[in-house]
Amino acid sequence: MMHLYYEVDVPIRSTQSPGRDGLYVFTGRAASRAAALRAAQSAYELARNASETGREIPPGRPGAWAARGYRPGQVLDWTAATVGPWRDSSSWSSLDTFAM
Repeated sequence: MMHLYYEVDVPIRSTQSPGRDGLYVFTGRAASRAAALRAAQSAYELARNASETGREIPPGRPGAWAARGYRPGQVLDWTAATVGPWRDSSSWSSLDTFAM
């Protein structure tokens, strides 16, 4: 099965700084859009759990999904996430982002 490189853009809002919205951007290989979304959610949960338990956030590996960080007070709207083939970094949104 062919694995394409996907980009998952998840809208975020800050509970600590109202009006400060942006995107959390994930990229990685997946067999489908649905698999890409699941991989991004899993990477975020690993980062959140590690951070909340005082452990180091797992680093990314080539071709693997990972979150570069976790900031308490950010709410990700997974229902509004967009998933598509990743082209290059200029395809990312130009919005003020919290992306890590």
